[in-house]
Amino acid sequence: MVRIFSLCALCLVPSVALSAAPPSQAMAVPPDPSRWELEGEAKILDHQGRRSILLDGGAATLKDFEMRDAVMDVDVSTPATRGFFGIQFRIAGDGRTAEWVYLRQHKSGLPDAIQYTPVLGTGLNWQLYNGPGFTAAVDIPKGAWFHLRLEVSGARARLFVKDMEKPVLVMDDLKSGLQKGQVALAVLIGETYFSNFQIRPTPDAAWERHLPPMPATALTRWSISPAFDALARDLERPLSTSEVASISWQDVEVEPPGLVALYRYRDAPHPRVTFQGDFSKRLDPQPGMKVLYARTTIVSDKAQVKRLALGYSDDVSVFLNGKILYRGRSAQAFRDPGFLGIVNPENDAVYLPLKKGRNELVLALSELGGGWGFVCRLEPLGPAPVATSAGEGAAPTAKSIR
Repeated sequence: MVRIFSLCALCLVPSVALSAAPPSQAMAVPPDPSRWELEGEAKILDHQGRRSILLDGGAATLKDFEMRDAVMDVDVSTPATRGFFGIQFRIAGDGRTAEWVYLRQHKSGLPDAIQYTPVLGTGLNWQLYNGPGFTAAVDIPKGAWFHLRLEVSGARARLFVKDMEKPVLVMDDLKSGLQKGQVALAVLIGETYFSNFQIRPTPDAAWERHLPPMPATALTRWSISPAFDALARDLERPLSTSEVASISWQDVEVEPPGLVALYRYRDAPHPRVTFQGDFSKRLDPQPGMKVLYARTTIVSDKAQVKRLALGYSDDVSVFLNGKILYRGRSAQAFRDPGFLGIVNPENDAVYLPLKKGRNELVLALSELGGGWGFVCRLEPLGPAPVATSAGEGAAPTAKSIR
């Protein structure tokens, strides 16, 4: 199978027959085309005295092997000053969903030198899943061999770099939802060599999630529309009553701490974003950008103003009761060339003038890459708590507040 060759895409090749090695038996896999499916810029050659797999915008998928829990060891050497290289695991048979942990040479020593992201429907989600459990600091050697070890156990994984006694990143809650799949070495960009790969299947651990708490203020009941061409719509105009009625709405699951990861429900669009390479183009239309609408109902016992704490990726319009209140863009490299667009509900706030009774909140959410999603919390202006019960009537979407 072909793996990720961009920060937004999993490519596909025909599947192969799969089998797992016996638990506790380590399997050394030499750099040989009979053992690896090579895709993209991928070669087998000698490097620094070792037979190696060279990847630079390519991937090598282990043939005839499927894992659930395992320990993977590999030596790595990279002369590149910038890049993304690592291990993909539990890759789905269609290549659209997986887990990926990778290192970034240009971030060596920084808090996000290592990054873990689930791949959902061919899209990476590093803007949605970030911080502890997803990123970590490490010094990445240049032009010298060093060792990586990845331990995968149930819904948890640990990555070791150079020091095999202490993990540099503990992925306490793997997010793809897959419990088994293939394994690949993958490099987005940056010349990287892999050697001495070994994998040892381990007995299946209990599948125990370690989810963050769900805030009482989180809006947890949403339904979403199909995806539309964002450039064909007026994103400052609310949906008409007839449009709302004609749309086939899908209820979606909100995961702690209140996040809706839209790649779980819609395909990643993968537009070529012009302003990420040329900041002067940041206001240009971006062909291929998609938009969908998310809606929920807020039932208020009186007319009042509430603060909507909002995190989103990458572009949003906020409508309340058919009127636009806010429009923003938080895409990577949009606000400045180094801006990442990390989703956090503490970044932005919109103040909602609620009427007594039912209020319809609609978000128009557009995607450019790095993760399509949002998180909303409805908070009081003062110390009064927000109730967590859902209203009757529009059961999938209502939240009652006082």
